[in-house]
Amino acid sequence: MNTIYSIVTVSDIVRIPPNEFDKPMEEAAVTHLRKGSENVLDRDVGLMIAVIGIDEIKKGRLMPGDGATYHQVTYRVLVFKPVRGELIEGNVVELMDFGAFIRMGPLDGLCHVSQICDDFITQDSKGSALMGKETGRTLSEGDHVRARITSISFESGNRSGKLGLTMRQPFLGKVGPDISWVEDDVRSARGEGKKKKK
Repeated sequence: MNTIYSIVTVSDIVRIPPNEFDKPMEEAAVTHLRKGSENVLDRDVGLMIAVIGIDEIKKGRLMPGDGATYHQVTYRVLVFKPVRGELIEGNVVELMDFGAFIRMGPLDGLCHVSQICDDFITQDSKGSALMGKETGRTLSEGDHVRARITSISFESGNRSGKLGLTMRQPFLGKVGPDISWVEDDVRSARGEGKKKKK
């Protein structure tokens, strides 16, 4: 598994209003960069989580009718950028009849019922678990899972985005101390007996 967190250097223009001219320029710039950049999705960069620091801030320019100064800034941000094909681990945070939402870091991805395992999946009558008809595998809220990112769709400028996941490939699925689909897949690949699935 590769990490999908990284520190990226980006450039932008920051507006510093006149009432902040008495502050150190870098301090004022960081405050405004945090307001404008943190928790914002950028199609190329990813989800910008935190402004780490400023590398360069150029002299400001004035715009007609605005007393603020505008500065070209190069700064570093901690980003979360999912990559298609990446293996992730996360927790099931919500179950629906059409699939499971899995939280991986700051974003959630959807694992459609057709991508949970090679089985016909149904939701139990209470809506608290998804169950495989033949395998008996169950998936509940709070379960820790390993999945692969299959699709990414981000809209720049906000925090909305869609991540498609699969657990249908070998050695993916529920992992944990009590039951592990992955361990069952390893046993099966070795030709060993299967453990009862939960």
